[in-house]
Order: sequence, then structure tokens, then C-alpha cells
Amino acid sequence: MSIVQPNDAGTIATLWRYPVKSMRGEELNAAEITLRGMAGDRGYAVIDAETGKVASAKYPKKWGRLFDCLAMLRPNLTDGHDAILQVMLPDGTWAAGGTRDIDERLSAMLGRAVRLTTAVPTAPQLEEYWPDVAGRARQNTVTDEAMPAGTFFDGALIHLMTSASLDTLRRLYPEGRFEVRRFRPNLVVTSAAGDTRFVENDWISRTLAIGKDLRLKVTGPCTRCVMTTLPQGDLPEDTGILRTAVQHNQAAVGVYATVLAPGRVVRGDQVRLL
Repeated sequence: MSIVQPNDAGTIATLWRYPVKSMRGEELNAAEITLRGMAGDRGYAVIDAETGKVASAKYPKKWGRLFDCLAMLRPNLTDGHDAILQVMLPDGTWAAGGTRDIDERLSAMLGRAVRLTTAVPTAPQLEEYWPDVAGRARQNTVTDEAMPAGTFFDGALIHLMTSASLDTLRRLYPEGRFEVRRFRPNLVVTSAAGDTRFVENDWISRTLAIGKDLRLKVTGPCTRCVMTTLPQGDLPEDTGILRTAVQHNQAAVGVYATVLAPGRVVRGDQVRLL
């Protein structure tokens, strides 16, 4: 039987990348983490041609159909340079990024003129709907939220969560389907067997060593939003997902991190607290 060391935080169970903000992403076996986050993560976004704001499924009434799209990066076999973005639309057809065709098809799907781009607005903003969930400062309203300059990220470059947090939420609300894809993390860490706490809370302000080279500084909790409640694929809409996080962990599930030292991360890599 293996002995768990005091600084062992677990192992990398899986990795996720979301090439287009608010579209579904792809599960990976390995990835490069740079000083700007996971390579290829949220490198694209849909921009509202009228307002210049970043389209986000955080305002599902307006942008919820983005969640019906799947975005993937594929190797460029022609010249070996930048990967090619492919987007599967709700009708099951594919469109390539960087083309007029995808802008036209996304505009038709969303009912308003949009463009898919890698160019970040000077002062990026998104619209966020705050559902009617008791315990939150805002309810049943829409606000404009600033995004970190120069990126399409909401809060930080890297988002981690643990199996312990998911198991804790399942225990607290057994009727809900707490699955990784609801929470859109980059890295999922398998915690010690039987650990049913929000263990990431203890990581805040600590440094994580992952694999040989990667070092992350955990900066704060990831406060959840309406996107965790939305239907996607076979997952039903369920406000109870967010309500449970609000009631039991101040709406936080997982943590944000910045990159202190870049490196490659692979499934099974050990995660240690420094």
C-alpha cells in the first residue's frame, strides 16, 4: 500500500482545453502550460459586432447556444505551424476558424452579427446573468463584467479542481450530476481516497509542483456562475448545482492559479504542495 506524504496533493486525472470561450472543449492526455496558460486554451472568442463585447454563455438568454458548439484544435499537417481550429456546430457540421463562413454561420445561429477572433478588445467585457439563487449578492440581474486585459479568461490563466470537491458536492446533493464538464477546469486532480472536503481551499496562496517543471501559484477560489447549471449534451439544466456550491462553500468550486514556471503536464503526474 502506498503511503501518502504530507505534501502530496494528488495526481493529474485529466486535462481540458477550451479553444473558444464558452464553447465546449476537448479532453487531453497531455498539454504544455506556458506563462500565458495552457497552450491553445481560450485563444479565440466570439465578439458581438454591435457592442464589441465578448460573447459568453454566462448570459445564456443571449449567448447560450455557444454551449451547443464544440471547439477543437487539430495539428496543421501542411506546414506544422499553428494548429487549426475546428468548430462543430449544433447541426453536427464542422467549420474552420478564421473564415468568413464560420462568422456567417455563428451569426445565423445566434441571431445577431458576430465574428470569431483571436484579437482581444482593448478593454474586454462580458455580460453575466446572476440567477435567482439565495445567498448571492446579486440575483436575477445582468451585469457587465471586466475581463483581465489582453486575454479571453474570466479570472486567471489556469483553473484546477479536485475529485474530493466533486465527491463532496455529490454527497451534499445526490440528485445532481456533478461532472467535470459543468465546471470547465483545465486540470483535475485525483485526491486521496476517501477525502471528501473542498481541499483546494487549503491551497490558496500556496505553490503547486506538477511533474518535473511546472509550478503554479494558487491565487484564489473559483466562484461559480450560471454556466454550471446549463444543459450540455445529456446533462440537464439544474440550478441545484450552483445552489449547493453557494450553500456549502460560498459558491466556490476549484481554484485559480498563475504560472510561475512553465512545463509539460501529463495524466498521472504527481501534484505536490510546496
